[in-house]
Amino acid sequence: MIFSIIIISLIGYLILKRNNKKEIQLNITKLPFKESWKHILIKNVTFYNALCDDKKEMFQYKIQEFLSNCTVIGVRTDVNDIDRLLIASSAIIPIFNFPNWKYPNISEIILYPTTFNKDFQSKGPNRNILGMVGNGYLEGKMILSKSALLLGFQNESDKKNTAIHEFIHLIDKLDGTIDGIPEVLLEKQYTIPWIDLMNKKMDEIYNKTSDINPYGGTNKAEFFSVVSEYFFERPKLLEKKHPKLYFLLEKIFKQDMNDMNLHIKQDTVVKRNSPCPCNSGLKYKKCCINI
Repeated sequence: MIFSIIIISLIGYLILKRNNKKEIQLNITKLPFKESWKHILIKNVTFYNALCDDKKEMFQYKIQEFLSNCTVIGVRTDVNDIDRLLIASSAIIPIFNFPNWKYPNISEIILYPTTFNKDFQSKGPNRNILGMVGNGYLEGKMILSKSALLLGFQNESDKKNTAIHEFIHLIDKLDGTIDGIPEVLLEKQYTIPWIDLMNKKMDEIYNKTSDINPYGGTNKAEFFSVVSEYFFERPKLLEKKHPKLYFLLEKIFKQDMNDMNLHIKQDTVVKRNSPCPCNSGLKYKKCCINI
């Protein structure tokens, strides 16, 4: 009898917790999208600028939804709206054409000021890690270098975006294994062609006859993340140099990136002495003017 009461109480608690979470998400995503947030997206996220107005609204909704489910904390660094929005954008860009997509395997982003080592130290030797997806006691967490996060959106020609790279790992991980084969996205008829092409392209990296980031030759998981960065950063170049690879990535992400004009940035005028749109409390000239 007592055991039954405990079970019923536990079920009731879990249902109430789930309903409260849904209500919180609903309230957050119904809030108007801040004008200062729009400014940050316009200034930093070319993917967002390339969308039509309706899709921009959808992107904004997904930003709010992601941030209502995932906390961003800083370690020896402050976290501002720019950080949060760039992280959320990195999560949304790869899965933008999957309307009901959620990341069930991430709840917290830990932001370090710069690179860190395998012991999560941001000072001292061997600090060459830009980002990582946690396992074990860090399951459900991602660690990112803030400097790498910002650089990923500042440099539009280097075919690199660390945050997108790490979210691709999360997508890859959803089928139980980070192996470069995103079974949750990849239609079965493309699986064998994808594996064959990965092997071929990794051989080209080994032979130093490829313009793909050499880190993609580490293993198939890193290859998938590296070429996904390339796909979202320089789609026209990827299609020109690696048409078969572009075609399969297009099938995986259900996006024709070549049709998007990623190099036109609109912007709103903010005067040097105006409050910074990131809501830091500082003047624009002393905060985000150079970002």
